[in-house]
Amino acid sequence: MSRVMKKRSRKAGMPPGTLIYLGDDKSTATRITLLHYAGQQVVEKEIQTAEECQVFLDTPGVCWISVTGVHEVEKLAPFGKVFNLHPLVLEDVLNTDQRPKLEDYGEYIYIVLRQLKNSSPSNGIVTEQISLVLGRNFVISFLESESEIFKPVKERILQTRGRICNQGADYLAYALMDMVVDNYFSIFENLGERIEELEELLISKPAPEQMRNLHALKRELLSLRKSVWPLREVLSALQRGESTLIQKETGLYLRDVYDHTIQVIDTLETYRDMLSGMLDIYLSSLSNRLNQVMKVLTVVSTIFMPLTFIAGVYGMNFHNMPELGWRWGYPTVLLLMAAIAAGMLIFFRRKKWI
Repeated sequence: MSRVMKKRSRKAGMPPGTLIYLGDDKSTATRITLLHYAGQQVVEKEIQTAEECQVFLDTPGVCWISVTGVHEVEKLAPFGKVFNLHPLVLEDVLNTDQRPKLEDYGEYIYIVLRQLKNSSPSNGIVTEQISLVLGRNFVISFLESESEIFKPVKERILQTRGRICNQGADYLAYALMDMVVDNYFSIFENLGERIEELEELLISKPAPEQMRNLHALKRELLSLRKSVWPLREVLSALQRGESTLIQKETGLYLRDVYDHTIQVIDTLETYRDMLSGMLDIYLSSLSNRLNQVMKVLTVVSTIFMPLTFIAGVYGMNFHNMPELGWRWGYPTVLLLMAAIAAGMLIFFRRKKWI
């Protein structure tokens, strides 16, 4: 949270709509890909400037402009002029810590999504912002870095498979959002496996290291909750059909994505409950291990108490102790002590104390 506030503070005092990149990834060079399709006719090309899209916008069909790498402000700024985007939209595209949201500007809809990625085991799950701008015949997608999350949608268009080639831009936006939500399931599947492994370790081998992993997973789930929960409101607003850009038929598909989002949220809440209960599991495991150790020590101490008493009695060395002068006194006492120890072990076993 402090990292987010630190980046936000860089814009303190600046007027609204100031275009400054506030993300972390500056390694991905900005790349713009245009995909125009109308039925069986598909055109794909890589372009250098936003102005090159203008020709395709005036052509019947759907135009999908994919922008990868959003830190080069000089390449993103022209999109505002070509597509008549509000400065606040481009400002939000460059501010990559936005929560999922929807803003309806009448002629277009601005949508913010959060993409989840499996990072290294130490870093866990990382999130990146995906921005979508839906117009009447175009969709613009802004990704922070290289990703293949939309590759299946692109392949369906290039191979002219499915209904997507015969639908409008709203269906394309639905397909992109559907891919984002479907990706959540694979991410959460891996997360569930990590939680189950941690649970087994907490039961079998509780250690401070597992406690640190538990707190790390709880922080991850908190971040995931902020990335997933607001998406329910976005999809709910889209499927209500309040915008003229969303066709009634597409609203039915959006309802399906909404149901998938609810499933993801339910899974997220289940994982949160599991992690909350794991603290009790950890403490119970430590308590059980301590009880086992104390049980062993108590048994040993109890067995040696009468033996210590006998050894203490014959260690007083009084003159009038007939056993001290007896030839078989020493082995007899040893046998007596062994018999007492064996008898106590048998007694403990029958009582099921050991």
